[in-house]
Amino acid sequence: MNTKKTLLSIALFIGAVLFSFAQKSVDESIQDWERAKNYTKEYLDAMPESGYSLKPTPEIRSFAEVMLHLTDANYGFTAGALSIESPVAFGKSDKTEDISKENVTKLVLAGYDFVIANLKKVTVDQLNEKTTLFGSFEMPKRTAFDKLFEHQTHHRGQTTLYLRLAGVVPPNEKLF
Repeated sequence: MNTKKTLLSIALFIGAVLFSFAQKSVDESIQDWERAKNYTKEYLDAMPESGYSLKPTPEIRSFAEVMLHLTDANYGFTAGALSIESPVAFGKSDKTEDISKENVTKLVLAGYDFVIANLKKVTVDQLNEKTTLFGSFEMPKRTAFDKLFEHQTHHRGQTTLYLRLAGVVPPNEKLF
């Protein structure tokens, strides 16, 4: 009987540690998204108003269009991964005609807020559930958010060149 109690206590302890570690990883993910939002805002703030329409070559997106593309993905991936409705139709941010610094900043930050607010609502178990993103890619919801984080990091990094072309020193890296 004593052995059974000991084994049960050990199992409960291990379960509590694993739950704590998993929940911490959700909390850390939210912290990473908040850091990414702040870092992206530094990029948006650093670019002068005149640079929002800057295109390094005619056939690629402008600075504003890259940031709005990043925003579309933030809404689309989050809504798709969690099977919820996005307040912004997929592709709508990308198509806005008002590419002023003020409007683009507002739209981009709202996209980050959508990701963060929805991550705060999910549990570890929900993040481990499977989802089919964009009707084609089956993966755990956690992986969908990892792919989304990679996407926003890629496109923010892409805009470093735009800042340099506008004569602006990009913000320092924010890994921590």
